[in-house]
Amino acid sequence: MDLAEFENMMSLDTHVKSNVATRWERKASQVQQSSSSSDRYIPSRCGMESIDLSVDREDIVASATSEHAKLVVANTLDQGARVLSYKNKAPAPAEGYQSSLKVLYSAQGAKKEVVKPTRHIPSAPIRILDAPDMLDDYYLNLLSWSCNNVLAVALGPTVYMWNAASGDIKELTTLQDDNYVSSVSFLPQGGGHLAIGTADNTVQLWDVQAGRQVRSLQGHAGRVGALAWNNHVLSSGSKDNTIMHHDVRIQHHVIGRMASHTQEVCGLAWSPDGSYLASGGNDNTLCIQDFANIHNMDITPKHMLTDHQAAVKALAWSPHERNLLATGGGTADRCIKFWNAASGSLLNSIDTGSQVCALQWSPVEKELLSSHGHADNQVCLWKYPTMACVKELKGHTSRALHMVVSPDGSTVCTGAADETLRFWNIFRSDSKKRMDSVTTMPAMKGLKSSQRLGIR
Repeated sequence: MDLAEFENMMSLDTHVKSNVATRWERKASQVQQSSSSSDRYIPSRCGMESIDLSVDREDIVASATSEHAKLVVANTLDQGARVLSYKNKAPAPAEGYQSSLKVLYSAQGAKKEVVKPTRHIPSAPIRILDAPDMLDDYYLNLLSWSCNNVLAVALGPTVYMWNAASGDIKELTTLQDDNYVSSVSFLPQGGGHLAIGTADNTVQLWDVQAGRQVRSLQGHAGRVGALAWNNHVLSSGSKDNTIMHHDVRIQHHVIGRMASHTQEVCGLAWSPDGSYLASGGNDNTLCIQDFANIHNMDITPKHMLTDHQAAVKALAWSPHERNLLATGGGTADRCIKFWNAASGSLLNSIDTGSQVCALQWSPVEKELLSSHGHADNQVCLWKYPTMACVKELKGHTSRALHMVVSPDGSTVCTGAADETLRFWNIFRSDSKKRMDSVTTMPAMKGLKSSQRLGIR
């Protein structure tokens, strides 16, 4: 090494390169090594055939050379079609199919609009009566409250009379063999006669005061689970899918028959003016017959409505608006629907979240009371027409199948499969009627919910 090379090495003006790589160089080298050894597959699209969606379909078809491109053109590039679409829809379910999961997981999904009540409504019943052997059957109607303040209760084969004024209990009749009572209904005028539907296809007419049977009405081929009066005409609905009209004043009592339901008739209700008869059946159908200008009782329904998805048992005509009918559906439906009987149009529908067993209108205010089954067995008071929930009453441990209102309109009795009758102060009664009935209902006042009277 000569002197010039030594001086050049010792000079600080030149760049001295280190043999050790810098930090950023080491990082870049590690990234390159990891990329080359990765097992991820990153495709290169440079060799794939592309399709320009902005050109005409014919040009695209002509330019499609691969099987993939032809498949895309055939399935997704029709005029007006979406790029992602299915050509075949899912198969429709079989007729009448009801998903059990829909009922199971949507039963608690309904949200009620709750409003504060304008009056005090006690949460506990004012009285509880034992009702052993009350049948747990959704399709029967086992309670009726007469204008004489007497409650008829059917327990198995026996019909009992409970006097709400005195608290006295009287056994009216007990059916023989394996027969049982499937429905009861007091004659509205006077309240002295009671119609009893039985499981052996017969309708019995009883004089309650005398305690004797005055007529036996034949004609059905199945149990009679629904009864409704229109003056002297008694309508009966049966498991033979028919409705019969009986004129109890004449010997040949059958004056009309309807056979529009395909399953058991479980609900019957005449409108307050006697112009319409509503019937509900286990075929999920609501039928409305128009008798306004027709003297022949053997007619076909004016409307056959199939909006409910379960049996239609709960029926209630509004005392405030002409032709307004409320109906309730069973477990797979859970809805309360409102109808115009004249036109057959659906006015409103709400999902209550549980099986609707019975409906009752308040005689004074525009309020509707509903009793329910699974899963809470509650009684709900609704404000019409907003259908906001005013009060929810709980106490029954099984579904509240039956519901009737006292003559003055203030007290409601519910009968349930837990074999109890519960009396509630819910509705606001007419002040004049209440004053007139004060002396006839002392047993309904000042009673604690713990007081129980067994019907044995």
